Amino acid sequence: MTERKPHLDTVAIRVLVACCAFWGLQQILIKTTVAEVPPMWQASLRMAGAVLLLVLWCRSRGIALFERDGTLAGGLLAGALFAAEFVCIYLGLQHTSASRLTVFVYTAPFVVAVLLPRFVPGERLRGVQWLGLTLAFAGVVVAFGESLFGHGAGTGQWRGDALGLAAGVLWGLTTLAIRATRLAVASAEKTLFYQIAVTAVVTPVLSLWLGETRGLAYSAYAWFSIALQTGIGAFASYLAWMWLLRHYPATRIASFTFLTPVFALVFGVVLLGEPVTPHLLLALAGVGLGVVLVNRTGPAPAPRVATSSSSARKP
Repeated sequence: MTERKPHLDTVAIRVLVACCAFWGLQQILIKTTVAEVPPMWQASLRMAGAVLLLVLWCRSRGIALFERDGTLAGGLLAGALFAAEFVCIYLGLQHTSASRLTVFVYTAPFVVAVLLPRFVPGERLRGVQWLGLTLAFAGVVVAFGESLFGHGAGTGQWRGDALGLAAGVLWGLTTLAIRATRLAVASAEKTLFYQIAVTAVVTPVLSLWLGETRGLAYSAYAWFSIALQTGIGAFASYLAWMWLLRHYPATRIASFTFLTPVFALVFGVVLLGEPVTPHLLLALAGVGLGVVLVNRTGPAPAPRVATSSSSARKP
Protein backbone atom coordinates (compact mmCIF):
# COMPACT_ATOMS: atom_id res chain seq x y z
CA MET A 1 0.00 0.00 0.00
CA THR A 2 1.38 3.38 -1.01
CA GLU A 3 1.73 6.00 1.73
CA ARG A 4 0.05 9.31 0.96
CA LYS A 5 1.93 12.38 2.13
CA PRO A 6 -0.11 15.14 3.82
CA HIS A 7 1.92 18.02 2.33
CA LEU A 8 3.88 18.77 -0.82
CA ASP A 9 7.62 18.20 -0.44
CA THR A 10 10.51 19.50 -2.54
CA VAL A 11 10.24 16.66 -5.05
CA ALA A 12 6.53 17.29 -5.62
CA ILE A 13 7.01 21.03 -6.03
CA ARG A 14 9.81 20.57 -8.56
CA VAL A 15 7.77 18.08 -10.59
CA LEU A 16 4.71 20.35 -10.49
CA VAL A 17 6.62 23.43 -11.63
CA ALA A 18 8.23 21.43 -14.45
CA CYS A 19 4.83 20.09 -15.57
CA CYS A 20 3.18 23.53 -15.46
CA ALA A 21 6.10 25.07 -17.35
CA PHE A 22 5.79 22.54 -20.16
CA TRP A 23 2.00 22.83 -20.27
CA GLY A 24 2.49 26.58 -20.72
CA LEU A 25 4.93 25.93 -23.56
CA GLN A 26 2.54 23.37 -25.00
CA GLN A 27 -0.07 26.08 -25.59
CA ILE A 28 2.45 27.83 -27.85
CA LEU A 29 3.27 24.57 -29.63
CA ILE A 30 -0.40 23.90 -30.34
CA LYS A 31 -1.00 27.52 -31.40
CA THR A 32 1.92 27.49 -33.86
CA THR A 33 0.99 24.08 -35.29
CA VAL A 34 -2.79 24.28 -35.60
CA ALA A 35 -2.63 26.18 -38.92
CA GLU A 36 -0.96 23.13 -40.46
CA VAL A 37 -2.45 20.29 -38.39
CA PRO A 38 -6.15 20.68 -37.46
CA PRO A 39 -6.80 20.63 -33.68
CA MET A 40 -8.75 17.37 -33.30
CA TRP A 41 -6.46 15.53 -35.69
CA GLN A 42 -3.47 16.98 -33.84
CA ALA A 43 -4.95 15.67 -30.58
CA SER A 44 -5.57 12.28 -32.23
CA LEU A 45 -1.94 11.88 -33.32
CA ARG A 46 -0.76 13.06 -29.92
CA MET A 47 -2.91 10.67 -27.88
CA ALA A 48 -2.29 7.67 -30.15
CA GLY A 49 1.44 8.23 -29.83
CA ALA A 50 1.15 8.59 -26.06
CA VAL A 51 -0.75 5.30 -25.80
CA LEU A 52 2.03 3.55 -27.73
CA LEU A 53 4.74 5.07 -25.53
CA LEU A 54 2.86 4.13 -22.37
CA VAL A 55 2.36 0.52 -23.46
CA LEU A 56 6.08 0.20 -24.31
CA TRP A 57 7.00 1.79 -20.97
CA CYS A 58 4.78 -0.62 -19.03
CA ARG A 59 6.10 -3.67 -20.86
CA SER A 60 9.69 -2.65 -20.17
CA ARG A 61 8.91 -2.25 -16.45
CA GLY A 62 6.59 -5.23 -16.08
CA ILE A 63 3.56 -3.09 -15.19
CA ALA A 64 0.22 -4.78 -15.90
CA LEU A 65 -2.39 -2.68 -17.67
CA PHE A 66 -5.12 -5.22 -18.37
CA GLU A 67 -5.45 -7.29 -15.21
CA ARG A 68 -8.75 -7.20 -13.33
CA ASP A 69 -8.40 -5.00 -10.25
CA GLY A 70 -11.77 -3.29 -9.91
CA THR A 71 -10.66 -0.07 -11.61
CA LEU A 72 -12.59 -0.47 -14.87
CA ALA A 73 -15.64 1.59 -13.90
CA GLY A 74 -13.62 4.43 -12.39
CA GLY A 75 -11.14 4.26 -15.26
CA LEU A 76 -13.77 4.56 -17.97
CA LEU A 77 -15.39 7.42 -16.06
CA ALA A 78 -12.08 9.28 -15.76
CA GLY A 79 -11.30 8.57 -19.42
CA ALA A 80 -14.68 9.88 -20.58
CA LEU A 81 -14.29 13.05 -18.47
CA PHE A 82 -10.74 13.58 -19.71
CA ALA A 83 -11.79 13.16 -23.35
CA ALA A 84 -14.79 15.48 -22.91
CA GLU A 85 -12.52 18.14 -21.40
CA PHE A 86 -10.29 18.09 -24.49
CA VAL A 87 -13.30 18.24 -26.80
CA CYS A 88 -14.68 21.28 -24.95
CA ILE A 89 -11.33 23.06 -25.16
CA TYR A 90 -10.83 22.48 -28.87
CA LEU A 91 -14.43 23.28 -29.79
CA GLY A 92 -14.48 26.28 -27.48
CA LEU A 93 -11.49 27.83 -29.23
CA GLN A 94 -13.62 28.15 -32.35
CA HIS A 95 -15.96 30.58 -30.58
CA THR A 96 -13.77 32.56 -28.18
CA SER A 97 -10.18 33.67 -27.70
CA ALA A 98 -7.55 31.43 -26.14
CA SER A 99 -7.09 33.92 -23.30
CA ARG A 100 -10.77 33.93 -22.33
CA LEU A 101 -11.02 30.15 -22.58
CA THR A 102 -7.88 29.70 -20.44
CA VAL A 103 -9.37 31.68 -17.56
CA PHE A 104 -12.52 29.57 -17.58
CA VAL A 105 -10.59 26.29 -17.79
CA TYR A 106 -8.62 27.21 -14.68
CA THR A 107 -11.71 27.19 -12.51
CA ALA A 108 -10.89 23.47 -12.13
CA PRO A 109 -9.05 23.85 -8.77
CA PHE A 110 -12.24 25.30 -7.27
CA VAL A 111 -14.20 22.25 -8.40
CA VAL A 112 -11.60 20.01 -6.74
CA ALA A 113 -11.55 22.08 -3.54
CA VAL A 114 -15.35 22.12 -3.22
CA LEU A 115 -16.21 18.54 -4.13
CA LEU A 116 -13.24 16.35 -3.19
CA PRO A 117 -13.44 16.87 0.62
CA ARG A 118 -16.93 15.33 0.51
CA PHE A 119 -15.30 12.05 -0.51
CA VAL A 120 -11.80 12.43 0.99
CA PRO A 121 -11.97 14.41 4.27
CA GLY A 122 -8.19 14.87 4.40
CA GLU A 123 -8.39 17.13 1.31
CA ARG A 124 -10.33 19.90 3.08
CA LEU A 125 -8.87 23.42 2.80
CA ARG A 126 -8.71 25.99 5.61
CA GLY A 127 -9.73 29.65 5.32
CA VAL A 128 -6.27 30.96 4.45
CA GLN A 129 -5.94 28.29 1.76
CA TRP A 130 -9.24 29.35 0.20
CA LEU A 131 -7.85 32.88 0.19
CA GLY A 132 -4.74 31.63 -1.60
CA LEU A 133 -6.83 29.76 -4.17
CA THR A 134 -8.89 32.86 -4.88
CA LEU A 135 -5.78 35.04 -5.06
CA ALA A 136 -4.12 32.68 -7.55
CA PHE A 137 -7.21 32.66 -9.76
CA ALA A 138 -7.38 36.45 -9.56
CA GLY A 139 -3.77 36.50 -10.79
CA VAL A 140 -4.78 34.49 -13.86
CA VAL A 141 -7.68 36.87 -14.53
CA VAL A 142 -5.32 39.86 -14.23
CA ALA A 143 -2.84 38.19 -16.60
CA PHE A 144 -5.46 37.97 -19.31
CA GLY A 145 -7.32 41.13 -18.34
CA GLU A 146 -6.45 43.04 -21.49
CA SER A 147 -7.74 40.27 -23.73
CA LEU A 148 -10.75 39.59 -21.53
CA PHE A 149 -12.08 43.10 -21.28
CA GLY A 150 -10.44 44.92 -24.17
CA HIS A 151 -13.00 44.03 -26.82
CA GLY A 152 -16.74 43.61 -27.04
CA ALA A 153 -18.19 40.13 -26.88
CA GLY A 154 -18.58 38.43 -30.25
CA THR A 155 -21.90 37.04 -31.35
CA GLY A 156 -20.98 33.49 -30.44
CA GLN A 157 -18.40 34.18 -27.76
CA TRP A 158 -20.66 33.00 -24.98
CA ARG A 159 -20.55 29.50 -26.49
CA GLY A 160 -16.77 29.41 -26.23
CA ASP A 161 -16.88 30.76 -22.68
CA ALA A 162 -19.44 28.12 -21.71
CA LEU A 163 -17.33 25.36 -23.25
CA GLY A 164 -14.25 26.68 -21.41
CA LEU A 165 -16.13 26.62 -18.11
CA ALA A 166 -17.36 23.09 -18.92
CA ALA A 167 -13.75 22.05 -19.59
CA GLY A 168 -12.71 23.40 -16.19
CA VAL A 169 -15.51 21.51 -14.45
CA LEU A 170 -14.63 18.33 -16.35
CA TRP A 171 -10.96 18.66 -15.37
CA GLY A 172 -11.98 18.98 -11.73
CA LEU A 173 -14.34 16.02 -12.01
CA THR A 174 -11.57 13.94 -13.58
CA THR A 175 -9.40 14.60 -10.53
CA LEU A 176 -12.35 13.69 -8.31
CA ALA A 177 -12.89 10.43 -10.22
CA ILE A 178 -9.23 9.51 -9.79
CA ARG A 179 -9.13 10.23 -6.04
CA ALA A 180 -12.58 8.94 -5.04
CA THR A 181 -12.68 5.61 -6.93
CA ARG A 182 -10.53 2.50 -7.09
CA LEU A 183 -8.12 4.47 -9.28
CA ALA A 184 -6.79 5.98 -6.04
CA VAL A 185 -4.85 2.75 -5.48
CA ALA A 186 -4.08 1.96 -9.12
CA SER A 187 -0.67 2.61 -10.62
CA ALA A 188 -0.06 5.98 -12.23
CA GLU A 189 0.47 4.17 -15.54
CA LYS A 190 -2.91 2.44 -15.48
CA THR A 191 -4.69 5.63 -14.42
CA LEU A 192 -3.14 7.49 -17.34
CA PHE A 193 -3.86 4.64 -19.76
CA TYR A 194 -7.60 4.85 -19.20
CA GLN A 195 -7.61 8.57 -19.97
CA ILE A 196 -5.41 8.76 -23.05
CA ALA A 197 -6.80 5.51 -24.52
CA VAL A 198 -10.40 6.75 -24.35
CA THR A 199 -9.34 10.12 -25.78
CA ALA A 200 -7.39 8.40 -28.58
CA VAL A 201 -10.64 6.67 -29.59
CA VAL A 202 -12.88 9.73 -29.30
CA THR A 203 -10.79 12.43 -31.04
CA PRO A 204 -10.40 10.75 -34.48
CA VAL A 205 -14.17 10.25 -34.63
CA LEU A 206 -14.72 13.93 -33.83
CA SER A 207 -12.05 14.95 -36.35
CA LEU A 208 -13.97 13.02 -39.02
CA TRP A 209 -17.29 14.50 -37.88
CA LEU A 210 -15.91 18.05 -38.00
CA GLY A 211 -14.61 17.50 -41.51
CA GLU A 212 -10.97 18.23 -40.66
CA THR A 213 -8.31 17.61 -43.28
CA ARG A 214 -6.32 14.64 -42.06
CA GLY A 215 -2.95 13.41 -43.26
CA LEU A 216 0.68 12.78 -42.34
CA ALA A 217 2.57 14.96 -44.82
CA TYR A 218 3.55 17.78 -42.50
CA SER A 219 6.61 19.96 -42.06
CA ALA A 220 9.54 19.06 -39.82
CA TYR A 221 8.45 21.70 -37.32
CA ALA A 222 4.90 20.30 -37.14
CA TRP A 223 6.20 16.81 -36.41
CA PHE A 224 8.68 18.21 -33.89
CA SER A 225 5.82 20.00 -32.14
CA ILE A 226 3.62 16.90 -32.16
CA ALA A 227 6.54 14.80 -30.87
CA LEU A 228 7.03 17.16 -27.91
CA GLN A 229 3.30 17.27 -27.20
CA THR A 230 3.23 13.48 -27.30
CA GLY A 231 6.43 12.42 -25.54
CA ILE A 232 6.66 15.11 -22.88
CA GLY A 233 3.08 16.39 -22.75
CA ALA A 234 0.65 13.50 -23.07
CA PHE A 235 3.09 10.84 -21.80
CA ALA A 236 5.75 12.07 -19.35
CA SER A 237 4.04 15.09 -17.79
CA TYR A 238 0.61 13.41 -17.52
CA LEU A 239 2.23 10.32 -16.02
CA ALA A 240 3.98 12.53 -13.46
CA TRP A 241 0.63 14.21 -12.72
CA MET A 242 -1.05 10.84 -12.07
CA TRP A 243 1.82 9.87 -9.77
CA LEU A 244 1.41 13.12 -7.85
CA LEU A 245 -2.33 12.56 -7.44
CA ARG A 246 -1.63 9.16 -5.93
CA HIS A 247 0.93 10.42 -3.40
CA TYR A 248 -0.04 14.00 -2.49
CA PRO A 249 -3.18 16.03 -1.63
CA ALA A 250 -5.07 16.79 -4.84
CA THR A 251 -6.40 20.14 -3.57
CA ARG A 252 -2.86 21.45 -3.03
CA ILE A 253 -1.59 20.00 -6.29
CA ALA A 254 -4.45 21.66 -8.18
CA SER A 255 -3.42 25.11 -6.94
CA PHE A 256 -0.14 24.82 -8.85
CA THR A 257 -1.99 24.57 -12.17
CA PHE A 258 -2.56 28.34 -11.99
CA LEU A 259 1.10 28.62 -12.96
CA THR A 260 0.40 27.12 -16.39
CA PRO A 261 -1.32 30.10 -18.07
CA VAL A 262 1.23 32.45 -16.51
CA PHE A 263 4.06 30.30 -17.91
CA ALA A 264 2.31 30.50 -21.30
CA LEU A 265 2.51 34.29 -21.14
CA VAL A 266 6.16 34.16 -20.03
CA PHE A 267 7.05 31.87 -22.93
CA GLY A 268 5.19 34.25 -25.20
CA VAL A 269 7.52 37.01 -24.01
CA VAL A 270 10.67 34.88 -24.35
CA LEU A 271 9.90 32.97 -27.56
CA LEU A 272 7.49 35.20 -29.44
CA GLY A 273 8.82 38.60 -28.39
CA GLU A 274 5.59 39.65 -26.72
CA PRO A 275 5.92 42.64 -24.34
CA VAL A 276 6.31 42.38 -20.57
CA THR A 277 3.24 44.17 -19.21
CA PRO A 278 2.25 45.26 -15.69
CA HIS A 279 -0.58 42.72 -15.97
CA LEU A 280 1.97 39.91 -16.33
CA LEU A 281 4.11 41.06 -13.40
CA LEU A 282 1.07 41.49 -11.16
CA ALA A 283 -0.22 38.08 -12.22
CA LEU A 284 3.09 36.42 -11.35
CA ALA A 285 2.97 37.98 -7.89
CA GLY A 286 -0.67 37.01 -7.33
CA VAL A 287 -0.29 33.42 -8.50
CA GLY A 288 2.95 32.95 -6.57
CA LEU A 289 1.51 34.27 -3.31
CA GLY A 290 -1.70 32.31 -3.81
CA VAL A 291 0.13 29.02 -4.31
CA VAL A 292 2.21 29.69 -1.19
CA LEU A 293 -0.93 30.32 0.89
CA VAL A 294 -2.70 27.19 -0.39
CA ASN A 295 0.31 25.06 0.54
CA ARG A 296 0.91 26.49 4.01
CA THR A 297 1.02 23.60 6.44
CA GLY A 298 -0.31 25.41 9.48
CA PRO A 299 -1.30 23.64 12.70
CA ALA A 300 -2.51 20.11 12.17
CA PRO A 301 -6.14 19.52 13.28
CA ALA A 302 -6.58 17.40 16.37
CA PRO A 303 -7.55 13.82 15.47
CA ARG A 304 -11.08 12.84 16.44
CA VAL A 305 -10.35 9.17 16.92
CA ALA A 306 -7.27 7.02 16.79
CA THR A 307 -8.12 5.64 13.35
CA SER A 308 -8.96 8.94 11.64
CA SER A 309 -5.52 9.42 10.09
CA SER A 310 -5.86 6.29 8.01
CA SER A 311 -9.08 7.47 6.45
CA ALA A 312 -7.82 11.01 5.96
CA ARG A 313 -4.81 9.69 4.07
CA LYS A 314 -6.57 7.14 1.99
CA PRO A 315 -4.05 5.86 -0.54
